[in-house]
Amino acid sequence: MDDLAAAFLGQGDDASIQEEDDGQQGSGSGTDSTTTARTLRQGILKAANLQDKLLEKLLAQVIPVDDGQPHGSGEPGGANEPSAFGERPGFTVGAMSNNFRRFNARIGVVFKFQAKALRVLSWRRPTHTLSLLAVYTFVCLDPYLIFVLPLAIALFGIFVPSFIARHPAPASSSEAHAVRNLGYSPRGPPLAPARTFKPTKELSRDFFRNLGDLQNVMDDYSVAHDKIIALVVPKTNFSDEALSSAIFVLLCGACALMTVTAHLIPWRYICLVAGWLAISSNHPTVSRLIGEWQAQYLGGEKEPSATAQAVHDNDKKLEQIQNHPPGPSPDSSLAAERAFDAWVRSDIILDDAPETREVEIFELQRLSDTSGEWEPWLFSPSPYDPLSAARIAGDRPTGTRFFEDVLPPEGWEWSGKKWALDLWSREWVEERIITGVEVETEGERWVYDIYNEHENGVNGSDNGDLGAALGDGDYETPVRSQDQSRYTPKIGPTISWEEGEEGMGRRGSWRRRRWVRMVKRKNVNAASN
Repeated sequence: MDDLAAAFLGQGDDASIQEEDDGQQGSGSGTDSTTTARTLRQGILKAANLQDKLLEKLLAQVIPVDDGQPHGSGEPGGANEPSAFGERPGFTVGAMSNNFRRFNARIGVVFKFQAKALRVLSWRRPTHTLSLLAVYTFVCLDPYLIFVLPLAIALFGIFVPSFIARHPAPASSSEAHAVRNLGYSPRGPPLAPARTFKPTKELSRDFFRNLGDLQNVMDDYSVAHDKIIALVVPKTNFSDEALSSAIFVLLCGACALMTVTAHLIPWRYICLVAGWLAISSNHPTVSRLIGEWQAQYLGGEKEPSATAQAVHDNDKKLEQIQNHPPGPSPDSSLAAERAFDAWVRSDIILDDAPETREVEIFELQRLSDTSGEWEPWLFSPSPYDPLSAARIAGDRPTGTRFFEDVLPPEGWEWSGKKWALDLWSREWVEERIITGVEVETEGERWVYDIYNEHENGVNGSDNGDLGAALGDGDYETPVRSQDQSRYTPKIGPTISWEEGEEGMGRRGSWRRRRWVRMVKRKNVNAASN
């Protein structure tokens, strides 16, 4: 009982219960059973409210809450931009239960309209269905009449029934012959109250009928949604790239064709014939014939007709009918499908080879002040040239210490087996317009810094503790000078760097060379498997 109350009762039930109690007292039903029922309802209501509060507190621990900022306090275009609907309340069990009960009490008119529409389309009354087809025919032949339909529906569907409800026809009686001969006359004052629509009372028969209809509508929507997804998504999400590519090509061709031929197609007659065929297919006779044809030739679950049963009893006749079936043959659709599949497999050629790119990494080495030898520093995506932003700012180069720790870009994987040294060192230097370096065109292809006495003089003692530097993972610690502050090299206005020839001049404290390797796009399906 508590579960039923928690599902259909909420915080707004006090007023409805009080109205029912007042009505019962006004009618004179003050018996002990009524008092007991009223007490029981109030107890159920309190239990339901207690359950709602407990469930709200439980959900508050699970559902993430807002940051407390109002919707209108954010920047334009941001997450806190004011909504077009203003501030809306958050999710609460009480509000959800109350709104659902109000919605279910007022949704009955939609289900009544749905039932009437299905009754008309199913040929329950052929005159009504033919009238619908007549109106549809006029609208198809003269599309401008579609703007008359809302006005006509308002006149004959709202105003006329409301007027007749206020001025009803006289009641017929078998005893009063004179009354039966009286015709309907709208003259005179209103004879009945105006027709109004009230929400369905909660926990009434109509309320539960609406619940059943709402349940069935949700099931129909779920089934239709799943069928559409199963039919459309596999053909459009490129899981089968050949099929999706073929459909894409056909749609592109159809778009190009429709832009120049759409005005030549008789849309009125196409809509007219399509509507008549769709509504006529719901006729009982047509539905029965279609069901028999499906059961006979497509292996449907419906029971075959007498003729089909006789054919099944006679193997020879069955073979003749299967070889020459009356009406449209299912073999034609299968042949068309096979032809389309053959065209997709033969004409839609996909590039199965993955995309490949060349990536680079720069090996950086630094000259040691103590031993005077070049010491490995790290592998960096930047050459760390003298005029680079990181070099001017005094930051250390970023990268990784070992060659094996260099990873491919995200979404890519290694295609080549190992790294290859770039022997054309002058080309990548000229492409980047790097100055102040000396290029080695033979041997190990190092690119050296040209000696700068200002930079090396100020920072000459700061080759750094190599062991501590190599211990860092990201190498983003700034270079420190003697005063423990960020170092910004001061280059005098008289310094002029030029590209040095190999073996000429004094070299700086950095050298680098370029390594390259091929990568290819990572196969998502293979990675997921």
